[in-house]
Amino acid sequence: MKLKDKTIIVTGAGNGIGKELSKILLKKGSFVIGVDIDSKYLEETKNELNSDNFVTYQLDVRDKEKIKEFKKYCDSKYKVDGLINNAGIVQPFISYDDMDEGTINRVMDVNFFGPIYLIKEFLPELLKRSEAHIVNVSSMAGFFPFPKQSIYGASKAALKIFTEGLFAELIDTPVRVTAVMPGAIRTNILKNSNVEMKQTNSKVNYDTSMPADLAALHIVNAMEKDALQVFVGKDAKFMNMFYKLNPKKAILYINKKMKGML
Repeated sequence: MKLKDKTIIVTGAGNGIGKELSKILLKKGSFVIGVDIDSKYLEETKNELNSDNFVTYQLDVRDKEKIKEFKKYCDSKYKVDGLINNAGIVQPFISYDDMDEGTINRVMDVNFFGPIYLIKEFLPELLKRSEAHIVNVSSMAGFFPFPKQSIYGASKAALKIFTEGLFAELIDTPVRVTAVMPGAIRTNILKNSNVEMKQTNSKVNYDTSMPADLAALHIVNAMEKDALQVFVGKDAKFMNMFYKLNPKKAILYINKKMKGML
């Protein structure tokens, strides 16, 4: 997809990958509608980007009625060409049997049903364009299980499979679809999810995680190439291969690596 003069929605644009995606898209000549649940973060992003081609909209992607209102707002002002479902949260690092129903629903609603609702609203318009694009940001946890992140992983796995199914359904249309599987990225996702992780006695070195701006660049490049999948980070690429070769050994490997963090 050519991004110049295209109007792209980016969810989770208040910080992290979403903010970096917005920066890159602006440089590519796109008009960006930045969406986030936190109006303060959105305002900070808007001030930092300082561009007339970036507008903000406060939205909780769990709220179907608010999504409908957002769609009406966009219809009244813009012709949307692309949707990047980047907003996401992780679950608390606890076992499934210790999770309450509210937390389960919140993780599934933000990570899976939010993108589903947004795509449902915007797809009819995207199909009218000469070219359009949908990007869904899944996770390394969407194809590989992490300890005490079973619901988060399930939400991202559902998003991955849905994205690939949507690709198949839309293959004869102007709408291209990309599934993104990032590994460890330096963002505020733990803070934004109200989740804490212990850092003692761990063999996982977060200094080697990918910076958010580089992750965003990989995602935008995948859009421009109309890629079906993009694995972002050496860890995501490695675990994708490892898990395919020996699932049990891969699970034992990551459990050992994360010991002391959970």
